[in-house]
Amino acid sequence: MKRAAIVLLSLITLIIVSCKHEEPAGGGGGLAAVKPPSVIERMKAAARRDAKEPASTPAPVPPPPPPPMRAGGLYAQSGVSGGVVGGVVGGVVGGVPGGVVGVEEVPQPSYAKLVEHDFFETKSAALTTFSIDVDRASYANIRRFLNNNQYPPPDAVRIEEMVNYFTYALPQPKGDDPFTITTEVAGCPWNNKHRLMRVALQGRNLDEWKMAPNNLVFLLDVSGSMQPPMRLPLIKSAFRLLVNRLRPEDTVAIVVYAGAAGVVLPPTSGADKATIINALDRLNAGGSTAGAEGIELAYKMAEQSFHKDGNNRVILATDGDFNVGISSTEELQKLIEEKRQHNIFLTTIGVGDDNYRDDMLEMLADKGNGNYAYLDSMKEAEKVFKSELTGTLVTIAKDVKVQIEFDPARVESYRQIGYENRALENKDFEDDTKDAGELGAGHSVTALYEIVPASNAKGQIATVRLRYKEPHGETSKLLTGAVNDEGVSEYAASADMKFAAAVAELGMLLRNSPHKGSATFADVTSLVRGARGADIDGYREELLRMVDTSNALMSNKQVASE
Repeated sequence: MKRAAIVLLSLITLIIVSCKHEEPAGGGGGLAAVKPPSVIERMKAAARRDAKEPASTPAPVPPPPPPPMRAGGLYAQSGVSGGVVGGVVGGVVGGVPGGVVGVEEVPQPSYAKLVEHDFFETKSAALTTFSIDVDRASYANIRRFLNNNQYPPPDAVRIEEMVNYFTYALPQPKGDDPFTITTEVAGCPWNNKHRLMRVALQGRNLDEWKMAPNNLVFLLDVSGSMQPPMRLPLIKSAFRLLVNRLRPEDTVAIVVYAGAAGVVLPPTSGADKATIINALDRLNAGGSTAGAEGIELAYKMAEQSFHKDGNNRVILATDGDFNVGISSTEELQKLIEEKRQHNIFLTTIGVGDDNYRDDMLEMLADKGNGNYAYLDSMKEAEKVFKSELTGTLVTIAKDVKVQIEFDPARVESYRQIGYENRALENKDFEDDTKDAGELGAGHSVTALYEIVPASNAKGQIATVRLRYKEPHGETSKLLTGAVNDEGVSEYAASADMKFAAAVAELGMLLRNSPHKGSATFADVTSLVRGARGADIDGYREELLRMVDTSNALMSNKQVASE
């Protein structure tokens, strides 16, 4: 009886496989006149082209019922390939290659590929040009990895963002320009034959009560991936901090997106904090992601309440999983670039881990003339939305470019540490149509160069040129300065120089940089301890703990590989 049942089941399977299904004929009829496609419609069409999906797909053939089990858990042969349900001999059922059904793709974080700068010979390439970067997301994300006893992937480590996470004792501007330029040269901690050069900008501080009116749109991802406590719940708590800092002249609107985008709160005065916070408290995560539609709607809300002399900004908070293809991402970039021309800027706030799209959020903030932060805790939220609020919201200079010209008589070769994705062509320096980074109120920016000195190294080794535009201006202004090397050793360098060098050294160790030289975690610890200073917020002490964790994780990796 069992043998007959097996034979019958095999016959049914073969009949199902041999059946051929015809695609339903396409519908006839003429097409009525339609409106030109919107940005979102173009993005959806582009996504379909990227995926090469037909407009309609025939219904899949249902797989046969599973046959009886053999001893050991394998299915008896009845037209099933390799004992895997759904893997039918002679064809693919349901369009699944290999006959494997129900295998979910494991979410993976995504980071832009970074190729570190190499050394350039000064005789053939004396000029180097880059855009400033005030983002701090990489450092907070690295901290999240280390707090979870995980070594960060190399492309998650952007050394310039690590260095710029910290504040330094830089002078405030006194003239009309919105920032100061400070330079310093000292011995290189990881190569005693090289020199280390620092170029630092310090933006003018701005009291909160002096800020122009803020026209803000909170664009919050409430899709299903945002359910964990360190995602939407953390974002809600973070934005409450920001709401409590608002003034009556400020306005806030809230737009959310999941399966579709919608307005949760129309533009509301900052004086009505209870209404804004209640709108935040009602948000729950669920559904798929429609981030592109949310961004377009958020910009529409910002345009409704546009303040000519104010700070007009969309603040996007998400794990970055937009579910958009390559071409539709390009459409999204065009939309953001268009809106920045109308002085509506975009700030991105990242959360999450397994499906985190760091590359997407960095790109959006870059194209939107905004900054990019990552939240791994409420302490980080307080840093972004409380202690550095004016820097987060207020741009004091845009399209800031730096060009350095080294003297071939005193510098044999050089390489920039970090800023790999901020490099510009030298010709872009004087091109006011070329986009570059923005500087927020009170923010500082540090750039480091490792130098191979020539025999006659002392004296002026380089000239620094800097271009920037006023927040609503279109013509850049030029500043210049000199870099002098007086032969100072690494031990006699300023505390800020030592600390910045220590952070850069840690970054090279985490990336396993080919340029790390003699760098060690012990050296990083020694430099940090010697340059810790007052450390009111405890961030430099926290860095020491991160160094210890990195050292332990690296030791474990080395033991495991032996």
